[in-house]
Amino acid sequence: MKEEELFHLLALQQVEGIGDVNAKKLIAQCGNATNVFKEKKHNLLKISGVGQATLARLGDASIFKKVEKELAFIKKNAIDVVTFYDASYAERLKHCFDAPLILFTKGKLNIAKQNMISIVGTRQMTAYGKKVLEDLFESLKPFKPIIVSGLAYGVDIYAHQLAIKHGFQTLAVLAHGLDRVYPAVHKKEALKMQENGGLLTEFCSGTRPDRENFVKRNRIVAGISQATVLIESAIKGGSLITADIANSYNRDVFAVPGRISDEFSIGCNNLIKTNRASVLTSINDLVYILNWKPESDVKQKTIQKQLFVELNDHEKTIYDYLLKEGKQQLDMIALHCNFPIHKTASALLNLELKSLTRPLPGKYFEAI
Repeated sequence: MKEEELFHLLALQQVEGIGDVNAKKLIAQCGNATNVFKEKKHNLLKISGVGQATLARLGDASIFKKVEKELAFIKKNAIDVVTFYDASYAERLKHCFDAPLILFTKGKLNIAKQNMISIVGTRQMTAYGKKVLEDLFESLKPFKPIIVSGLAYGVDIYAHQLAIKHGFQTLAVLAHGLDRVYPAVHKKEALKMQENGGLLTEFCSGTRPDRENFVKRNRIVAGISQATVLIESAIKGGSLITADIANSYNRDVFAVPGRISDEFSIGCNNLIKTNRASVLTSINDLVYILNWKPESDVKQKTIQKQLFVELNDHEKTIYDYLLKEGKQQLDMIALHCNFPIHKTASALLNLELKSLTRPLPGKYFEAI
């Protein structure tokens, strides 16, 4: 991306009251972020959600000084900036209507991997929740998923610690800028996870961990993963908000059941009781619903298919893509494999006839 366009994307992010949804509307109308600041005001007023107050803030020269300061911070601290329009932007998150316009990351992230789950729960984790987490991570070894959480006390930080212990990539989604770590006592883990995973936020430097930012953080935790897993939760709490957001994004939600008398099992039990979460009693529940395969099985199947089935270039590209990414829609397969829709559909049919793929509802396909 050109520096000028990044500059104006950051400027849009700084304009109070625009938000991610309206920012994307403005960019769609004007062609890019740079043109938003050049467009005539009467044209911008035609866009739903944009009023005179917004236009006045767009013309505030002070936001450009903030952007210059932020760019200096980014360069000094070797922070990666990923915009909604970059190919490297998290694919699942991109499908969320309110996905962040810009993400700031630090570490060694590879979020294109298929197996990714968010683990959340109470900050007052009990011995039961701790044991459940430990058993879960032992069972997750064959699948090596990316573990996403929020670096908070309790379930969050223990999930990050176990991911580091077992060599899983782990990602902490923050409710503040990358100029700090909150809570500060988790700074050691924040540094350690940057060796295999890292930190991610939508907030510019200087942003404090204010209450409202945690709800915004939770939507990223819910949207970036295949599924959200609740370990323990009281009748109210941030993890229940994350579960509700995950459901609104049509993501799978799992909850660990507990005794009806346990304070920190009430939230999980209610989710299960009201059909807002699948019950999680073992790794088998997760693997069955998400259709996960151990990494060794995927590699072995790839070798076997190459030995016994002849594929043309189109078929092989699509099959390898589905093996890596799991079930995908026809349009996304065509986009990522760089083939026209009609050629993609034809190749998928041939792969189905060769018993290498199968169609799913909603124009989805998966390798078998």
